[in-house]
Amino acid sequence: DPSENKDFNSELEGTYQGVGIQLGFRDSKLVIIAPLDGTPAKNAGVRPGDVILGIDNKDSSNLTLPEAVKLIRGEPGTKVKLLLKREGRAEPLEVNLERSTIKVPSVVFENKGNGIALIKLSRFGESTKSEWDKAVNDIINGGFKKMILDVRNNPGGQLDVAEYIVSEFVVNGTVVVQQETSGGRKISIKSEREGRLQNVDTIVLINKGSASASEIVAGALRDLKRFKLIGETSFGKGTVQAVNELPDGSALHITTTKWLTPNDTWVNGSGLKPDIEVKFTEEDFKTNKDPQLQKALELLK
Repeated sequence: DPSENKDFNSELEGTYQGVGIQLGFRDSKLVIIAPLDGTPAKNAGVRPGDVILGIDNKDSSNLTLPEAVKLIRGEPGTKVKLLLKREGRAEPLEVNLERSTIKVPSVVFENKGNGIALIKLSRFGESTKSEWDKAVNDIINGGFKKMILDVRNNPGGQLDVAEYIVSEFVVNGTVVVQQETSGGRKISIKSEREGRLQNVDTIVLINKGSASASEIVAGALRDLKRFKLIGETSFGKGTVQAVNELPDGSALHITTTKWLTPNDTWVNGSGLKPDIEVKFTEEDFKTNKDPQLQKALELLK
């Protein structure tokens, strides 16, 4: 479908009209993988893991992902109503959201003090490499020796961008990810440059919204550098899709290979388990605290 393909591409580039949520399926239920910062969904308190029961009074149990996306997106200023099932809450929750133009940078750099840099990575898209390079320059020029790489609520994107980011932390020629074809043949993908952050002590933040390329990065950095993962078990998407653009503007997404971490871990279905599990409490949500980030800051001090 050409319009769906346009949506998919605009999302990788970081602009679209909607409410700012990433969707996925969990146990064949439509779930919110992540609300994006500064969007109508995030501002309304939508959370990762919320199950969507209905969209504008339409039962969502038989919807495909593209159908659900189509119902939620629309012109800025128009409204959409979501019926949500939240963990630990008996009654469904109704949320009314006003659509807007969502613009999301894929890399955000912050100085957290004590020589600690924070890089938030929200997707692996078209602009990510150049945005990443800028953040790496900030780290080098600022003399940072420690950093937190935050891939929470990052649904993934382009495999080559994930490889590029892992390469930043290792020597040239290191295996950063492996692919396994349906015939069982393994292909090792190696870094092609000297990493600029090899001596920066790093902690990676993950949660159930970290999927696909995010898991490639987190899994590789744990395998190769013994970096600790903090947060919650990740989403568990261990396949690579080839996207074939068709002449009419639509595209075919074909699952071609499995991907494995350098140490042969396949995350599909099970996700990456954090080294230190830290969960959000109801209180944390209400008071806008981030216990996962706090834990990382404590460990790096």
